[in-house]
Amino acid sequence: MGLLSGAARIVVRGADRMSRWTSKRGPRTFYKSRGTKGTGVHARDGKFVQVKEMVPELVVPELAGFKLKPYVNYRVPAGTDVPLTAEQLFREAVAPAIEKDYRDGTFDPEQLDKYGFEPTQEGKLFQLYPKNFPR
Repeated sequence: MGLLSGAARIVVRGADRMSRWTSKRGPRTFYKSRGTKGTGVHARDGKFVQVKEMVPELVVPELAGFKLKPYVNYRVPAGTDVPLTAEQLFREAVAPAIEKDYRDGTFDPEQLDKYGFEPTQEGKLFQLYPKNFPR
């Protein structure tokens, strides 16, 4: 192999690697976009069928009169708060109501749902017990 043919081969290879990435060069599932998820499927006849459940729903709060700016400086020191545990959440949210009812004599262990406890996980989207319970 001569010097000129080797140099030409390098130039061609480099140009091929640097060419524009299109759907012709990618896998058959590649569609050029800005990284968003698809909102439907392609049917057998080639038509695009939009699936309502795949369309994202944006929930935007009303910020009229909101005084804070949407920017946080990267030089802000890290927070000093410790992560909230389940025990701390129980002590702060539920325990005072249980203690008050116990002192008043109105505490009933059969009616724990009034404090936020749920007797069963039936009908929940994410069941904590027994399938997804951390062990």
